[in-house]
Amino acid sequence: MTADPDGGARPVGAGPASGPAHYDDGVRCLLMRGGTSKGAYFLAEDLPSDPAERDELLLRIMGSPDPRQIDGIGGAHPLTSKVAVVSRSADGTTDVDYLFLQVAVDEAAVSDSQNCGNILAGIGPFAVERGLVPAQESTTSVRIRMVNSDSIATATFATPGGRVDYRGHAAIDGVPGTAAPIMLDFADTAGSSTGALLPTGNTKDVVNGVEVTCVDNGMPSVLIRAADLGVSGYEEPAELEANAELAARLARIRLEAAQLMGMGDVSGKTVPKLVLLAAPRNGGAVTTRSFLPVRCHTSIGVLGGTTVAAGIQLPDAVGHEFAQLPADGGPLRLEHPTGYLDVGAALEQGPSGLTTTSSTVLRTARKLFDGTVFPREQTPATT
Repeated sequence: MTADPDGGARPVGAGPASGPAHYDDGVRCLLMRGGTSKGAYFLAEDLPSDPAERDELLLRIMGSPDPRQIDGIGGAHPLTSKVAVVSRSADGTTDVDYLFLQVAVDEAAVSDSQNCGNILAGIGPFAVERGLVPAQESTTSVRIRMVNSDSIATATFATPGGRVDYRGHAAIDGVPGTAAPIMLDFADTAGSSTGALLPTGNTKDVVNGVEVTCVDNGMPSVLIRAADLGVSGYEEPAELEANAELAARLARIRLEAAQLMGMGDVSGKTVPKLVLLAAPRNGGAVTTRSFLPVRCHTSIGVLGGTTVAAGIQLPDAVGHEFAQLPADGGPLRLEHPTGYLDVGAALEQGPSGLTTTSSTVLRTARKLFDGTVFPREQTPATT
């Protein structure tokens, strides 16, 4: 399947791609860890211009559908089956356009219904590596249009001597070792997909008998007290994923909440996300367990983090009552299964309602390989 105009998914044909080039000679690709995710980065010009052909090719490159993605470069998990498509911006206000595509692991589906802030961490370095943006002498800032939501982010990173330096001493939880810091500054994240920070118009709603807060500060999300669903919120992701009763309840909440958020039928989409909240245990602001929407994140997504950080600051929101907010208004430390994510999210009352004035996250990225990827052979169509 491939993304349709409203962000869902449609079937991908199994027949050969049209056009003279079947990509038998491979496709230029840079594999990169971005934040706590891993993905394949491509120049738009190196892929088919037709979205259906492009997505069919990406499925073959990543090895989907197959639970192990054994015949492709995907990592057999949603966090490692991601694609970035990058091109020079033509609008004159940004440097590059970044389209994020989530490639399903065990089904033939490609979705553009969300952004990915972790893969975003690698976009600036990739733009320099591919010559889309000239590197500066010390640090370089790349202004990025996130095509999925038509919003803007600026990535600032080290380029000593005019080259990207991935080495450094910044550590992010969920990634072993250290690397050079990449600062992500987001603009206009409030209502990125739904048009409002609070898509339902309410700080709190009742969905399927449970109090929730629906919020969109870069990633439309539904915040839920873990205790209200009969779990602690401190479980390991595998334990939560194995809870069939919880999965069924979350699926019902997601579908109903999406209708309240004006997102329609999201049964074929990856948003909104669901985030279970509990009181912090290790000095953070709140404990999180984020769903993708079925798999439980081993950490938390960048834009999911900016959304949670904005939501729990609202006095009547779910989770605000046990959140430990910094007295100085500094970054909020979100606890997740593998550590912390520090997020800045400043709120203000604007002319059209509550909004965010800034959202910032520190990430790292690392180039893993740069070369040519060879897609698996196309499967002939069956009748």
